[in-house]
Amino acid sequence: MGGWIEVVVTPDGSSDDSSLSSPALQSGEASPGPRRTSRQRLLTAIGLLLVGAGLVVLGWVAWQLWGTNWISQRHQAEAVESVRRQWANGQDSAHVDAGVVTAVIRIPRFGKDYEVPVLEGTSDEALASGFGHFSDTARPGRVGNYALAGHRITHGQPLREMPELRPGDKVIVETRRATYTYVLDTPGDGLIVPFTATWVLDPLPTNPDGGVQPDQAPGQRLITLTTCSELFHTDNRMIAFGHLDSVSRRR
Repeated sequence: MGGWIEVVVTPDGSSDDSSLSSPALQSGEASPGPRRTSRQRLLTAIGLLLVGAGLVVLGWVAWQLWGTNWISQRHQAEAVESVRRQWANGQDSAHVDAGVVTAVIRIPRFGKDYEVPVLEGTSDEALASGFGHFSDTARPGRVGNYALAGHRITHGQPLREMPELRPGDKVIVETRRATYTYVLDTPGDGLIVPFTATWVLDPLPTNPDGGVQPDQAPGQRLITLTTCSELFHTDNRMIAFGHLDSVSRRR
């Protein structure tokens, strides 16, 4: 017997046997979907590249904002522990991977647990591990200007809250021989200068514009804190000046 052929009768009485004229249906194959053009493939590839690049950028930002702080805070704690151990052994300093640690800074305004080591020099390595001491400025407690630099964001960010500092706030510098208590005379955000303004590091800083500066009495024992004026990249520096208020000698 022959096979059945289905004929569909339309409302006008004509028959619809289009199924017989479709090679795909006659052979039992499904009709292929629309093909993607070269332009569509290119746009998809570009989109995937942009997503990948975005993830890389987000990862880098996350590392800068959180990763470097985590690493630096560990290094800071290790440096503080190391220098205190050396003090107990009669040594004035401790050598760590980032440099030479000579002091520990405490700023009560920033909390009772705030302790940041001071390393000699202002190299990237030193500033990633604590405060950097401008090596050609005074030593703690000495006549002149004990000038320090610190990050405001990333790498431990010891001066992130610099704008919160007010005149009268204490900056306590602990060394093997003594604890020096400085008192700020200017607010943390009271002076902003370009990074080329090296006068702030002078033994007795004199503002060429006649603005904020320390008391100009000779023989001053000063401290100067410097950091970036903005949280992100800037060529300007935020400056705070203070003077030595008291000294507590170690026994």
